[in-house]
Amino acid sequence: MQTEQGLLRISIAVTIVLAGVGILFGILSGSFAIVFDGVYALTDAVMTIVALLVSNLIAASASGSGRFVKHFTMGFWHLEPMVLGLNGIMLTGAAIYALINAIGSIMDGGRPLDFDQAIIYAVLTIIVTVVMAIVGTRANRTIQSDFVALDAKAWIMSAGLTSALLVAFVIGYFIQGTEHEWLSPYIDPVALALVCLVIIPIPAGTIRQALADILLVTPSDLKGHVDTVAKAIVEKHGFLSYRAYVARVGRGRQIELYFIVPENFPAQKLQDWDDIRDEIGLAIGDEGPDRWLTIAFTTDPEWAD
Repeated sequence: MQTEQGLLRISIAVTIVLAGVGILFGILSGSFAIVFDGVYALTDAVMTIVALLVSNLIAASASGSGRFVKHFTMGFWHLEPMVLGLNGIMLTGAAIYALINAIGSIMDGGRPLDFDQAIIYAVLTIIVTVVMAIVGTRANRTIQSDFVALDAKAWIMSAGLTSALLVAFVIGYFIQGTEHEWLSPYIDPVALALVCLVIIPIPAGTIRQALADILLVTPSDLKGHVDTVAKAIVEKHGFLSYRAYVARVGRGRQIELYFIVPENFPAQKLQDWDDIRDEIGLAIGDEGPDRWLTIAFTTDPEWAD
């Protein structure tokens, strides 16, 4: 429970069980909203399995072990934004498809629903999703994983959306036998449509960040920090200038620094240049398996451009 892989494994198991129960309850109660909830959870489980595989690859790469490491000497960071982006796109696509079906059902006069079974499912699901959201959020304060953060967000979303379904089912239950009973067939498709309208824009932030990572868009905050460090090094050691290339790829931070040294610069031992590299690395910070830092010194600016 205290590792990224452990949390994802537990999340996958719980999600698959919950998805199966949701699909079963949805069929028995006649609720397409509950069936969609189960299918949505199953889709999320599949993507969480892929996320777990990528997480294992990244961990293996960091430790230098694993059968695929020799074929991916630059690491597996690039897979993380791909998985996150694909996850967001698939969840959004599923919600759009369900919304279209909900609108079609409303236009066809709705569908009958067993509100008793629907309410039981909603209550049980809310309990499970709230517990999983709390566990994931608390654990990620230490783990600091994008995968766990996305998974915890998915549980929070599921809890909120199932709560909305519960409210709709309770309303439908209490209008039975009243003058408003004619609204009953519309409860399920209307609730599903509203849930989909809420779900569709939620993964947008994850998709946008994933695309930025895939396209190697330079993060302004990291670039600003690297520029500040590099300028201080240039002034301190009497270099002419520098070139900085920065990218964020999933959890990885890739930084390349080239310092332009005067042609008449006093000769130094390799150890002296390494000491400057250590100084730069310490000033940049965040040293660890997820930081890829390259520092070079040259008198020819063309090597840096």
